[in-house]
Amino acid sequence: MVVVTGGGRGIGAAVCRRLAATGHPVAVNYGHDRAAAESVAGEIVAGGGRAVAIGADMAIEADIVRLFREAEAALGALGGLVNNAGVTGPISRVEAITAEILAPVLAINVTGVFLAAREAIRRLSTRHGGAGGAIVNISSRAAGLGGAGEWVHYAASKGAVETFTLGLAREVAAEGIRVNAISPGLIDTEIHARAGLPDRVTRLAPGVPLARAGTAAEVAEAVAFLLSEAASYITGAILPVSGGR
Repeated sequence: MVVVTGGGRGIGAAVCRRLAATGHPVAVNYGHDRAAAESVAGEIVAGGGRAVAIGADMAIEADIVRLFREAEAALGALGGLVNNAGVTGPISRVEAITAEILAPVLAINVTGVFLAAREAIRRLSTRHGGAGGAIVNISSRAAGLGGAGEWVHYAASKGAVETFTLGLAREVAAEGIRVNAISPGLIDTEIHARAGLPDRVTRLAPGVPLARAGTAAEVAEAVAFLLSEAASYITGAILPVSGGR
């Protein structure tokens, strides 16, 4: 069974569908949009797979602990985690940033990623009697580009995710757990419109070396690879899925 945080929409939903297609039971986590997550889970079940939608706020430690307990109760032992849940926060220059803007970005994108990984390690690590497994963190090319003029706060949070990936991979490698990250570039999902920039994909796509935005399904393919035995000798990697951007 794989827990996918933020699995109801965008990249998370595509990851859930892709993993289910390869036979993984999937816990589709959502923060607020229950209908979207239940739709994804229902689609998987209708196609012969196993899935359950579980509401849990990734900024709340007790919710994260409950998410893993409920996922195991519904779908069996944990085999992997996709740390996908994240928020951009509003468009803002750093000079206008407030603690109120930063708080949810850091709570979900950084603290939530740490705590979800903690819960996964406690179940997967051979040190704790587990059978091993894999964790895939979803970063962003913003971590390398910086997000100037738009999302330096978001980019910084994703930089933390990448550093976390490198350190955790080394920490648990001998315990049967592989830890990697995907770094999506310009991906055509609703995240841009939710941040108030509905034309962002159209505006930026010509500047991508492959001359187009990517799709959530293309990111999901990379996630599925890193979770699979085909990636059995890969850990501590940060894989760009960015069209060269």
